[in-house]
Amino acid sequence: MIAATLALAMFGAGCGGDDNGGGGEEGALQKVGEPEGQLNLIAWPGYVADPWKSDFEKETGCEIKLREAGTSDEMVDQMRTGQWDGVSASGNASLRLVAGGDVDPVNLDLVPNYDTVFEDLKDQPYNTVDGVHYGVPHGRGANLLMWNPDAVKPDPKSWGVILDPSQASKYKGKISVYDDSVYIADAALYLKAHNPDLGIDNPYELDEDQFNAAVDLLKQQQPNVGEYWVDAAKQIQSFANEDVVVGTTWQYQYFALLGENAPVAVSPARGFLPEEGATGWSDTWMISSQAAHPNCMYKWMNFIVSPLANAEVAQYFGEAPAQSKSCETATLKKAAKADGYPPDPKFCDSYHAADPGFWDNVYYWITPVADCGDDRGDACKDNNEWVSAWTEIKG
Repeated sequence: MIAATLALAMFGAGCGGDDNGGGGEEGALQKVGEPEGQLNLIAWPGYVADPWKSDFEKETGCEIKLREAGTSDEMVDQMRTGQWDGVSASGNASLRLVAGGDVDPVNLDLVPNYDTVFEDLKDQPYNTVDGVHYGVPHGRGANLLMWNPDAVKPDPKSWGVILDPSQASKYKGKISVYDDSVYIADAALYLKAHNPDLGIDNPYELDEDQFNAAVDLLKQQQPNVGEYWVDAAKQIQSFANEDVVVGTTWQYQYFALLGENAPVAVSPARGFLPEEGATGWSDTWMISSQAAHPNCMYKWMNFIVSPLANAEVAQYFGEAPAQSKSCETATLKKAAKADGYPPDPKFCDSYHAADPGFWDNVYYWITPVADCGDDRGDACKDNNEWVSAWTEIKG
């Protein structure tokens, strides 16, 4: 159903698109009018906080009503209620929202700060369908391999430490894994490198044989997993207490644990990435097709990718900003002072914000659909099948 609806959405979007960089799409706002005085947002924790939240409200008169969501599934479900103007959707939610008609195209001509968003974050397949843009990039991060060097020796450079059964069994009950069906792509990425006969190219476009191989690998991993995590704070506690010693993580947890002098390390290959590369996430602000406050939402989309605000939220959350001007030293220092952080002019370097080569090895989350995107046709497993398999994997 997702695949069929997405195909229709792509067709419809193509009829209204143009070549002027995003303006003029059918269904998109054509002019920002007077703000409505209210804005209802659903977002990841930490994406809408002070000081930038208060600064936006003072600047626009749009008072924010916020709901923080812990999973992409929750965001999709909430957006379908029609009570939210916008959402900070990750790639494993964004195409579902497009396919369901839950979000409108975005007129990027009305988002001036989009012009200086990093070029390699523009026109991505998780938020741009047939040339039509369905959102504004917020920031990005890679899913990293983290371990306790006192317990895990030698230092691993491959995801095999948690996915190869012969290696993972050494850390039985001490492995930490992200709790979402999109994690199947991590297994597929590992198999892409270590079982080339499967012919995996894109870890989100898996036919039956490829999908079954990834699922089987995760079923073998399951007895060794000590926790399936969603809450970053809980994973930080688990590593700090040494309840777990190796697993998938985000840069946020890694730097937080370093700040607590906890014994942690991340894979040094190509910066922070294991030798196979990594999956990752790039979040997009999307406007509801039922938005009651569209003018305030457009003002928010432009504001959140303004240099200062995007630098503030990136430092607060622990991610690479989307806005290139956020990485200017003066902006980083101003953002740090505004939010109580010590000045960190090297923040963007730490998060590889302006390093396209780093992101070339990151496969951003995207909603799996039946269309394989090649001559296999509709032979790939869609999101519903990924979700069903994930329930089976966890047991």
